[in-house]
Amino acid sequence: MSRDSGPGGDTPDPDRTDAEPVPGALAARLSIAVVWLLHLLPYPLVAALGTLVGWTLWPLARRRRAIALRNLELCFPAWSTRQRRTVARQHFVFVARAFLERGVLWYASPSRLRRILRIEGAVDEALDGSRPTLLLGFHFEGLDAGWTALSMVAPRPVSGMYTPQKNKLLDAWVVRRRSRFHTESIVSRHDGASGMLRQLRRGVPFYTLPDMDFGARHSHFVPFFGIPAATLDAAPRLAASSRARVYPVVTRILPGWRGYAVVVHPAWADFPTLDHGRVSDVDADLLRMNRFIEEQVRTMPAQYHWVHKRFKTRPDGAPSLY
Repeated sequence: MSRDSGPGGDTPDPDRTDAEPVPGALAARLSIAVVWLLHLLPYPLVAALGTLVGWTLWPLARRRRAIALRNLELCFPAWSTRQRRTVARQHFVFVARAFLERGVLWYASPSRLRRILRIEGAVDEALDGSRPTLLLGFHFEGLDAGWTALSMVAPRPVSGMYTPQKNKLLDAWVVRRRSRFHTESIVSRHDGASGMLRQLRRGVPFYTLPDMDFGARHSHFVPFFGIPAATLDAAPRLAASSRARVYPVVTRILPGWRGYAVVVHPAWADFPTLDHGRVSDVDADLLRMNRFIEEQVRTMPAQYHWVHKRFKTRPDGAPSLY
């Protein structure tokens, strides 16, 4: 269950090892065909198929199941074993649905998408282009829908970041499908902060996902549910360098197969903390971000991306948590 998580977040899953196979041309074409075919089905049926796949994966995906249960144990130690298993099983359904429903997000008509994508909050303010804007998405399973909704309603092109697929055919396909609406650029994560900064300084709203463990480089160990987690420092540093406003964006998969709710939260005041134009307390900024994510996770615990080893990177001398 490796995860292609959308602009900013990203592909491939950081937990993936080089020993895992890269899809060949035939497998890539079959994957593309399946995703395309899914968009021909009514959305509730696609969602129902995702639910069925999620139930099927739960007993089969032993490694990912163990990671999800361990993450929930670490983050919610007061929960019972039964409660953690219930949430983890629900999580597998959301993971499977998010994957299959890309067929709709990537190929359905705008009029059809408007029926399942509800976007609200500080949308106009965030996308008006009056000054540089950093849109912080987070790893809730609906994040691809969040990107689609933002790029569809934006009055001007927006940009996002992703990690290239190892399979070149899949890579080109992902970039093309994510660029279908008002997209200036999908920036490779390999370009680093400089690629993102160029977009921000040009006034292009930029969508990124800063809450995965990509190792110690450019990360600070900041509490996430009370546990030191390697947290990328890109958000405060990019905002400071470009003088950007920072808007959190949270996407929720709605119950009853009704689609997605995308909320653009108000811009964070005094983020990042600055002293003469430079970030003065990056740890405080990252802690603020992590606490915001925690608040959102508590409202929909089954929808956060628990199959990723969020605590994989450890401080020097600290034992592995997995």
